[in-house]
Amino acid sequence: MRTTSARTKATASGERVLILSAGVGSGHNSAAAAVQHACDARDDIAEVQVLDVLQVSSVLYRALLGKGYFVLVEDLPWLVEWGYDISNPPFRRRGPIDPWTRVNASPVVSAIKRFRPTAIVCTHFLPAQLLASLLLRGVVDAKTAVVTTDYDFQGLSLTGAFHKIFVAREEGKVELMALGLPPDRVAATGIPINKQLSPAPVRDANKPPMLLISAGATGGDYAVSVVRQTMHMRSAFTATVVCGHNDALRQRIETLVASAGDRYTVLGFTTDMPELLQRADLFVGKPGGLSASECMAAGLPMVLVNPIPGQEVRNGDYLMEQGAAVRCNAAATIGWKIDKVLREPGRLQMMQAAAQRTGRPDAAADVLSALLGWAIPPAGGNTGSAKDNSCRQRGALRRNRSHGAYLIGPLG
Repeated sequence: MRTTSARTKATASGERVLILSAGVGSGHNSAAAAVQHACDARDDIAEVQVLDVLQVSSVLYRALLGKGYFVLVEDLPWLVEWGYDISNPPFRRRGPIDPWTRVNASPVVSAIKRFRPTAIVCTHFLPAQLLASLLLRGVVDAKTAVVTTDYDFQGLSLTGAFHKIFVAREEGKVELMALGLPPDRVAATGIPINKQLSPAPVRDANKPPMLLISAGATGGDYAVSVVRQTMHMRSAFTATVVCGHNDALRQRIETLVASAGDRYTVLGFTTDMPELLQRADLFVGKPGGLSASECMAAGLPMVLVNPIPGQEVRNGDYLMEQGAAVRCNAAATIGWKIDKVLREPGRLQMMQAAAQRTGRPDAAADVLSALLGWAIPPAGGNTGSAKDNSCRQRGALRRNRSHGAYLIGPLG
């Protein structure tokens, strides 16, 4: 994904914003697109470019990191969980990037030099780690930001050098400040999503509740079990099933619900998800960071099924903690659990209110405002806290005075 938008400015001093992502799943690129749209709404930005770093890398590198991840999710989920946990401790992955990654990063470095950005936003840890090495080598002097796309902070996002880190919730900010990061370098903005169609849900209370059953962009087969379970529910409802790019899955579900009349609407990949989120009363699907954030912004509670070990399990924990979701751990109880939410007086409405409170629809705009409105401290300036100074003493956090960035880990 490489997209550029430019606008004619009265002066040549407008910001040049480069957004770096990595197409491991759709969430990171969706967050990048949301930041791009927020850029388009600002008059102080002269040009914005979005670059998926995997799209300009070698085919082998792209396949291993992109497709390989989902092979592990399907066949070896325990290994995905182990990998998440082993890479989660902060300060674990520091130092120069490995030679293979460096070779594949050459087109990205060239793109950065050509574009000459004044601000760079990373929505994945891979370009963030590359950017850290460029900061330390003096290749980049732009303001840089790392944007997390899950509710729980993951240690890989704490790169070797950075200016700003944007996390999804306040607890993540507290965690990073406890590690020694000064308050002016961390902000809890939420996860960037495209603006919803309207500021409040537009649901019709006189109609039966509408379930929005999502199989994700790639069309996960778990949706068949979900639909089959809903066919045994006692509650009145309608359902829209979104099968993503999986045409075979769509055909299977259409066959499955053929006898149910017009209760079910089955779709493939659709660009109408914002409208569907606004119309639905309950979402059934995986708790990906972007999909969960879109649901919360729409005031749409979730029934969580088949979460990816690691980040999606932790996303679900947070949503349940907020009262905006329930989780199904067994396929055989999905229908019963949805039925329970719909039949218990007032429960769906309480979950919808909790989702509305949790939503951060303005996250993308808030990221830009915080990054572009922040001034890089002058060399020798002191913006650190007592915890910052303590971390410097033990070599965990130091100041890179040349670019105003913070350096994680020992020098040299």
